[in-house]
Parts: sequence; C-alpha cells; structure tokens
Amino acid sequence: MLYQERLTELTREHADTLPAILCGVLLFLGWFALHLGFLGWALLLLPAAYVIGGYDSAKEGLTTLIKEKELDVDLLMIVAALGAGALGLWQREYHLIIDGAVLILIFAISGALESYAMRRTERSIKSLMKLAQDTATVLRFGKEEVVSIAQLKVGDEIIVKPGEIVPTDALIVSGYSTLNQAAITGESIPIEKMVGDEVFAGTINGYGALKLQVHQPPESSLIQRVIRLVEQAQDSAPPSQQFVERFERGYARFIVIAGLLLAILPPFIWGWNWEVTIYRALTFLVVASPCALMAAIMPTLLSGIANGARQGILFKNGAQLETIGKVRAIAFDKTGTLTTGQVRVDGVMPASEYSESDVLKIAASVEVSSEHPIGSAIVQAARELDWVRATEVRAIPGQGIVGIRKPLYGAGFESQVIVGKEKFIHQYVSSLPDELKELARNCEQEGKTVVWVAMVPTMSVSSTSSQPKILGAIAIADEVRSEAAIAISRLRKLGVEQIVMLTGDNEATASSVARALGIDQIHAELLPEDKLHIIRRLQQEYQTVAMVGDGINDAPALAQASVGIAMGKVGTDVALETADIVLMADKLEKIEVAIRLGKRAQTIVKQNIAIALTSIALLLVGNFLGSINLPIGVIGHEGSTVIVTLSGLRLLRK
Repeated sequence: MLYQERLTELTREHADTLPAILCGVLLFLGWFALHLGFLGWALLLLPAAYVIGGYDSAKEGLTTLIKEKELDVDLLMIVAALGAGALGLWQREYHLIIDGAVLILIFAISGALESYAMRRTERSIKSLMKLAQDTATVLRFGKEEVVSIAQLKVGDEIIVKPGEIVPTDALIVSGYSTLNQAAITGESIPIEKMVGDEVFAGTINGYGALKLQVHQPPESSLIQRVIRLVEQAQDSAPPSQQFVERFERGYARFIVIAGLLLAILPPFIWGWNWEVTIYRALTFLVVASPCALMAAIMPTLLSGIANGARQGILFKNGAQLETIGKVRAIAFDKTGTLTTGQVRVDGVMPASEYSESDVLKIAASVEVSSEHPIGSAIVQAARELDWVRATEVRAIPGQGIVGIRKPLYGAGFESQVIVGKEKFIHQYVSSLPDELKELARNCEQEGKTVVWVAMVPTMSVSSTSSQPKILGAIAIADEVRSEAAIAISRLRKLGVEQIVMLTGDNEATASSVARALGIDQIHAELLPEDKLHIIRRLQQEYQTVAMVGDGINDAPALAQASVGIAMGKVGTDVALETADIVLMADKLEKIEVAIRLGKRAQTIVKQNIAIALTSIALLLVGNFLGSINLPIGVIGHEGSTVIVTLSGLRLLRK
C-alpha cells in the first residue's frame, strides 16, 4: 500500500518528465531502427514518440482553439512537427520525421524544466501554507483534548508545548517562552513572550509550555490572512503579463498567416523548391513562436512574491511588485505607522468640578467600542474603575466618537458623551476653559495628542434644554518607532524624491514627530478625505505614490495610492483589506526591501524580454538564410524559454 502511494506521488511529481523520457527512448529506438534499415519498426516507433511526447501540448492547444477560439503556441509546435513528419513521408526523406520527433522531444523537455522551475517557486509559497496547523490541544474540564482548528471558539484555552507550532492567534494566560516568528514576520531572532502578549499561528514555541486563550476566530488569524493574500497574488496577472498575453494571441495569428504565405509564395518569387519552402515555413512556425516572451514576466514576479513573503512582506499581486519599484513619493500616516501605535494615557486634565476618574470613566464608556489605538489606551487606563459601556456609539473617522451613556446604577439621566479633537468638540460646545486650553497646548508642544471629553446630560438626546459640559482633556503619548528615522533616511538614499507625513493629529504634535524623523513636509488635522486629496495631488506631481497606514481613516488614501502599504500587526482589518502590500512585522525598513525587490524585478523582466526578442530575431534571420534546420531552431527557441524562466528564479535569492 505504501509502495503504491509512493508511486502515485512520484508520478504526480514528475507528470511532465515521464512523457519526455518515454518520447526520448522511442525517438532513439526509431532513429536506430531507421539507421539499420528497419523502416517498418521506425514508422511504428516514431509516431508513438509523437503521440506520447506531444499529447498534452496537442490537447491544451486544441482546447484553447475550441473553447477560446484562440491559437496557442503549443498547437503551433504540434502543427510544425506533424508538418515535418508529413513532408518526410511525402518526399520519402525519413530524416524529416526524426526532425519532427526531435521538435516534440525538446518541447516536452522544455515544458518539464519550466514546470520544475515553477514548482520551486510554488514550494517557497506553499511552505507558508504548511505553517497552518490542522489541530489544537484544548483544555476542557481540566483535561487536554485534541480538536480541529475549525472547532475552536473564542474563549477556548489551548496548550502549546515546547517545540510545537502555535495553532491559532491567541493571548498568553499562563507561561513564559520565546517564539520563533521568522516564518510570519521575517524576524530572525526569537521574541520573548509573557502573560498578556499575543502569539501568532504558525510561530514555533521555544522552551516554555504556554496556556493560551483564543481571542478571535481562527479564520481571522494572521497566518490565514497571509495564506489568502498569497493565493490571491498567485491567481492574478499584472498589467504587463496581461499585455503580453493579449500580444501573444494576435502574434499567433500573424505567425499562422505568415507561415502560410511562406509555404506558398517563395517558389513563385525566389524559385525555391517545394520541399525547402515547406521545411523553412515549418521552421518559421517554431522559431517565431513567443514562448520565451510569455515566460519573461510571471516566473519573475512569482519569485519576487515568494521572496517577499519569506521576509514578512506580502504582495497581494504581481502588479504591486512592479509598481513599488517605480515609487517616487511616499506618504506616511503618523499614529501606528511612524509611531508604535502602543499609546498610553500620559495625563488627565479634569475641569474644576470633575476628578481624573470621572473623565476617564466617561471617556472609556464610548472608547471601548473604538478600534483606534487612542481608544484602547483610554480603556486600559480606566480598567480598574466602574463604568458602563455606552450604546448607540458612532465613530467619526479622523474626528472623534459619540455615544449614549446610561447611569451606572439605574439612577439619573442618560447622557450623550463626546470624545475627540478640539475642533470636533466645538461642534457641541461653544467654548473651552482657558486653563485647560493652556495645559493642552503645552502637551501638544511636547508631541502628545490631546483628546477632549464632553457630555450632554439629557433625558432625550434630541433635547436642546440641557447644556453641554466639558469634563476635561486626556493627554496621550506615543513613542516614535526606533527604526523610523533610519528607514526614512534609507528611502531618500534609494531615490524616493518626496516623503510626507499625513495625520489627523494637531499641528504641534505632528511637527514634533516630524522633526525627530527628519520629515520636512507635514499635513496635520486631516480627515480621511483630506488624506485622499493629498495623495491625488502627489500623484499629479510624482505619478507613482505609496501610502503607508494602519487605520480605518487611512483606507481611502491607501486605496487611492499607486501602492497602499499596511502595517500587519497593528493594522485594522479595513486597512489590511484595502492595502496592496502588508508588512507583517510592522518594520518600516521592510519598505526599502520591498522597493529594492521591485526594482530588481523590473530589471530582470527587462533582461528577459531582451533575451526573448533577440533570440527570436536571430533564429528568424538564420531560418531565412537557410543556416539552421528544424531541430536547431527548436533548441534555440526552447533554450531561450528555459533561460528566461531560470533567470526569473533569481528573485528567490535574498
């Protein structure tokens, strides 16, 4: 049974190679029989070589012709081989049958080599897929139970022993260990993890046993998102490849028409005999076929996608790998992108009649429903206080958040709570206390973000009788990413002409961060649509513009940019879905790696196209001069195809 399974696996792995080997054996035996004068055996063995070596190509070519009404390069090769064989039988020049069989053999060998090359790229990509575990060890009623990943629910506790792969994204509730995240984020050094830290599916646990709690559905885990993005990238063809495919369809028609003319006109114009005319027309069909041109792009881009995935850079399709290499300007969001996004409450400034606790409790009641890092920081600061989650919460991206807060113990009135920027608060409150405004300005000049908290006590939110009250302001501090300044400096050296910072934060805070990073152009106090308009203006000046962001308010700009880049760890689902490239480790230096990868891809594609066109031109000239025969034409044609395919695999190297 094991032998049969192994044989089946071997046959599947070498599905393209076995017909080529059989074709080669039959061709040799046919040639040997013809050499010894056994014509009958030769005419039995050589057609068998044609059928075995050319069956897949003929089937594929005919399917394309019948279903898509398009001519295929595979079909042209089979027609040329059959034409050579028919010419040999007609003229009793049996060596021409050998030439046709050699054509099919070389074409089959070339197909096998290309398949091996592409499988190497696919193996690099599929290595990611293997990181997704099928089962997890769940702790239920004090006993360990192995269940499928699909059966996991939010709240389940799972056990991961030393050396095991983490089955799904989860939070550590017990234990301490180091985890190897290289396959997911590209970080080569294992990361220390302790209680409260998040661990990712597909990472390898180190020396410590861990008890984890599932905090999101398994299908939303980082590794599953990676797999979906890579599969999407594999299935989509970039514009350059689409152009080549359209070109191939028209070019194939031209080859057939030109081949027919070459098979008919030369005897009348140049006095060639019919045997030479037809033979050169068949050779023309072979050498003029654009196989190498077709292989010039996709193997290169798929190799680049696989290389990027290994380094924690996910390209959603090959088009973005092409585009990132042409970027001339980059716009960065501030919070969560240039800064860590791990913000904290640095101080609370209550109005005279309120306490710090009052301000935090009321702000947390609405911010608990927010995805913004600032909201998370406020909720974290208020975690030990008693407060009630607000209802009817509505976030206004780039401005603030509002909701209805019910009284804590059922006594009193409902209140509308407003938390947000100063301008947003002014829509509800006509003036702010001067002493609070002064404190807020000082915080902003230190690079902190200030969030204002207001409340409208009322039985009905629609009532206008109740006066809005300012409860106070909260100062939020965020650390600039340690690698940000170096990353921006390297991008400038790489040739990026303009780097700008876009933020919804105030001018003072934005300027403080920009000075620390060496960014000289900033746009502050922006709404999501403002960011989009600035990206459009940059595109008018620089054409190819990248946008780097992480939040919902960045989504319009990410979609508008030539290349949208999202931070994979801290990025919201909307940002990750909208972006074209995802940085899994949230490392800004990976942007430089992505641009270099894009530039290398462009260079290799151009080299491949030059090789393909040059080989076609040289072979065409050689055919018309009569200096090449059909087998040499096939070797030149298929050789150039293999060369450009292997050339594309250079992008697998770091």
